[in-house]
Amino acid sequence: MSLRILITNDDGVDAPGIAIMADIARALSDDVWIVAPDGNQSGAGHRLSFGHELTIETRDARTFAVVGGSPADCVVAGMTHLLGDRPADVVLSGVNAGQNLGDIVNCSGTAAGAREGAMQGAIGIAMSQGVDYEVSRDVDWSNARTHGLATARAIIAAADGRGHYYNVNFPFCDPAVTKGIAVVPLQRFSRSPFRYYASDNPGKFFVAIPETPLPLDRGADFESLRRDFYVTVTPLMLQQTDMALAERLNGSLSL
Repeated sequence: MSLRILITNDDGVDAPGIAIMADIARALSDDVWIVAPDGNQSGAGHRLSFGHELTIETRDARTFAVVGGSPADCVVAGMTHLLGDRPADVVLSGVNAGQNLGDIVNCSGTAAGAREGAMQGAIGIAMSQGVDYEVSRDVDWSNARTHGLATARAIIAAADGRGHYYNVNFPFCDPAVTKGIAVVPLQRFSRSPFRYYASDNPGKFFVAIPETPLPLDRGADFESLRRDFYVTVTPLMLQQTDMALAERLNGSLSL
């Protein structure tokens, strides 16, 4: 039986990256479904629209847009409704326009799509194409196009159980320069990268990432992507409990 694959993203159902992800998925399977937000949901994280009615727009027999929905909403709708009584084996989220590295995965809608997929019982893989913002904000998708299929196939073959999801970033370089896949930890920044950023409009502001907190670990995802030109793969756990700390604190906390 062919893998059943569900695709989502946070850039919207009409974004160019989702078309690249669909090409990757259709090289893996002939049973591919797309359920994605109708518009941009970047930074939505794992928001679920509790208490708010959502609408599903049918684009074709296996492509749907969730109006106002987050990536997590889309995965829930796909896995528990649109795909019927056979949910997806693999949830692919992306390909995002821009890298999702380090602590930024905590707000990433792309990462959340893969995380919800894993929580629903699938292999969850988030993919993002890096951008060198010091040069241009334009996205060169060539690395994702060239290496996306092999990366997805390798993760699916190696995935063990459903206790993890996988965060993948493709470097911003010529695909011929890419060194391979590096399985690396995410970069824990010295402080939160998110900051108040004043708008040109009086009284208004943005939440933004004006600079990367330093220092950076050469062996973590940020530098492996940016300096070493690896496709970075970071396996992340659904179980977030620090088990060693829980064991140490057990019996030591009291009222």
